[in-house]
Amino acid sequence: MESLDPRARTVWVVFELVVGAVVGLGGTWLVDRFVFALAFWVGPAAAVVLALAGAGYALLRYRIWRFEVQEDAIYLERGVFTRVESVVPFVRIQNVDTQRGPVERLAGLSSVVVYTAGTRGADATLPGLAPERATALREELRELAVESEYEDAL
Repeated sequence: MESLDPRARTVWVVFELVVGAVVGLGGTWLVDRFVFALAFWVGPAAAVVLALAGAGYALLRYRIWRFEVQEDAIYLERGVFTRVESVVPFVRIQNVDTQRGPVERLAGLSSVVVYTAGTRGADATLPGLAPERATALREELRELAVESEYEDAL
């Protein structure tokens, strides 16, 4: 199975460090201001603990995230606490997009979004790909979807 680009790990770790620091400092400030007084070191300590926990979560998330394009479908494995294994048959693919948000553009990454026929949540996103790999994967999935649609019609 194919792993995500290593830059995705860096982006996820940095994001979790920032969120952990903000939540730790902000949460303890709110408690200190509106609930009860805290010692001055509680806020920074909470920020460090939450940031490190978030970074560990991001590393595990990156380590587990995998995908593979097989003969009849694309297989995805992801999830830290709850492992999710998804199979998206090519015949169900309706549309394939690449997308690059601001953070992804800064990091030189891209995502592939696979839309399928179905109800809410019936799409799959493959994050953290190099833009060239995302474009190649989008084209590969598009061609496989068209071929499977043609074969299904026969």
